[in-house]
Amino acid sequence: MTLSKDPLLQPYRLKHLTLKNRIMSTAHEPAYSEDGMPKDRYRLYHLEKAKGGIALTMTAGSAIVSEDSPPAFGNLHAYADEIVPWLKKIADDCHEYGTAVMIQLTHLGRRTSWNKGDWLPVLSASPVREPAHRSFPKEIEEWDIERIVSDYATAASRMQAAGLDGIEIEAYGHLIDSFWSPATNHRDDEYGGSLDNRLRFMNLVVDAVRKAVGPDFIVGTRMVADEDWDKGLSKEEGVEIARRLAGSGKIDFLNIIRGHLEHDAPLTKVIPIQGMAASPHLDFAGEVRAATKFPVFHAARIADVATARHAIAEGKLDMVGMTRAHIADPYIVRKIEEGREAEIRPCVGATYCLDRIYEGGGALCIHNAATGREAVVPHIISRSDGARRRAVVVGAGPAGLEAARVLAERGHSVELLEATSEAGGQILLAARNPRRKEMIGIVDWRLSELERLGVPIHYNVFAGLEDVLAREPDLVVVATGGIAQNPALETGGDLVVSSWDIIAGAMKPEGPVLLYDDNGAHSGMTAAELIARAGIELEIVSPERMFAPEIGGMNHVPYAKIFAEKNVRVTINTRLKSVRRDGNSLVATLFSDFSETVSIERRVAQVVVEHGTVPMADLYLDLKPLSRNLGAVDYKALIRRENPMAVRNPEGTFDLIRIGDAVASRNIHAGIYDALRYGVLF
Repeated sequence: MTLSKDPLLQPYRLKHLTLKNRIMSTAHEPAYSEDGMPKDRYRLYHLEKAKGGIALTMTAGSAIVSEDSPPAFGNLHAYADEIVPWLKKIADDCHEYGTAVMIQLTHLGRRTSWNKGDWLPVLSASPVREPAHRSFPKEIEEWDIERIVSDYATAASRMQAAGLDGIEIEAYGHLIDSFWSPATNHRDDEYGGSLDNRLRFMNLVVDAVRKAVGPDFIVGTRMVADEDWDKGLSKEEGVEIARRLAGSGKIDFLNIIRGHLEHDAPLTKVIPIQGMAASPHLDFAGEVRAATKFPVFHAARIADVATARHAIAEGKLDMVGMTRAHIADPYIVRKIEEGREAEIRPCVGATYCLDRIYEGGGALCIHNAATGREAVVPHIISRSDGARRRAVVVGAGPAGLEAARVLAERGHSVELLEATSEAGGQILLAARNPRRKEMIGIVDWRLSELERLGVPIHYNVFAGLEDVLAREPDLVVVATGGIAQNPALETGGDLVVSSWDIIAGAMKPEGPVLLYDDNGAHSGMTAAELIARAGIELEIVSPERMFAPEIGGMNHVPYAKIFAEKNVRVTINTRLKSVRRDGNSLVATLFSDFSETVSIERRVAQVVVEHGTVPMADLYLDLKPLSRNLGAVDYKALIRRENPMAVRNPEGTFDLIRIGDAVASRNIHAGIYDALRYGVLF
């Protein structure tokens, strides 16, 4: 067997442990835990990456060592003995595929909320509020230090007992580095002031952990080496901390972070989203490696294989983290090994995964619906052992493209009909925002896969009943999507334009503009961003308690930035009642759900509305009486992963399903999940 010369596929020796390649998934909390335990959903998520060939999967982000570190992100409970068998099962399963398993341990300090978990007081080096979680921490006391140091040690012992390959101590926005940073450490005792004093707590933790696990167990740290903040930890002091830890003989690797987490805006500089620079801190991590001459790991939007390969080849990193990339495709390594890099499903930077975590939901990839659902839908689509179907899929948006891909992978004969000259559906609108142009990767990857699978796409076919029936299908998937709809207005529905009109360029914005958004998703905000960037006076009106509630905190940041810079007015708790023309202007009448006496008027040049979509259901309704199932779906069977198509019309010649926005206004992930969960059952 010829050994690969690919830098990414070279093994790496870390102490006694040989990692089989240079690719890892860094610690993150997908919020799949149950009662703080990493049960089957958690295990299967990491196991899939092991099956995909990854060298190291780092669990938890982070596992909490003490009860007074309330779980803000669905964190694992490293303080509980019952975690050991669950982690052992993960380690044993991943080890079967040659994948090492480690875990990140932390005390969250102030980066949590007091009203989580057991409602114990939040603490930090000093009582400095953390805006992100709105917590007012108490200043840590000596007795807190003693017990928390002990908690780190006993938690590390549990991880060793579970058969994990190592641990990583978190020092990035949490308790430990709250001592390091001048922004959060205002103490005047032996834990404040000089760098020696500010490192005292970390040293106590490391010493206690080493005493508990012995000299051979792997212990590393994920550490901030520069807070990139005028009042925070400087690059000079951060690199000096890295040097000291590397020279201590007690730490085995450094996982380098740059930036701080005070609130959502700096968080996106640490973990960039689409429209921001890729791998922004890679060179900095390389500087730390050069300064310390020590094993360095790093991840910050290293989403493509070429960049990862460069990081290893140029000696910037020893292990490269491709964490969100593996949420999109856990089989990256296997595809590299097999010469199938072109088949890697790309991470498009949508950050749907992290926004769901931070908003209290489990991590999901915007266009890989199998991630986090490994128990119910597969990542690798197997051939069907049933009859070969003749399938017609109508609509080449994300749902239709996915349905065609999955059915073709199952071995069925598939034709795809698209009414326009281009595939993509609403993603084409999203990608018109230059900042979100990477969204087109969702479409491009599926078009490439359909070409590989030999699926014909017929463009400019506005499919009617005859177009479908002429192909003699026995399965029809209607993925015709939806079209923009107006909110219910008392009068003036003919005077408004839709967010789609603005995004597509069908209507030029004329200021001042009132944009009424009672959907709260990207469409309305994208239209608002384009209007604001054009320098046009804009007011956004929303009936919600906050604007754009369907957009998570990280994706909120670039919208909020441009709205602040362009002096966009945002009005919440307010509805649009009617629009009337008055001379050359429009008058929008607004009201409040909370007071029947409030009526407000705005005089503007243009009213833009966003109210989701209405399904394009005509074809479905025409096909429905001719289908075997009359369009009906047995949801209980679907959930049980059984054939959901009951025969209601014995004279019918085909089964009929509709998916995505052809059913109701939802989002990209919902449409892709529809396509996958139905497709694997045929």
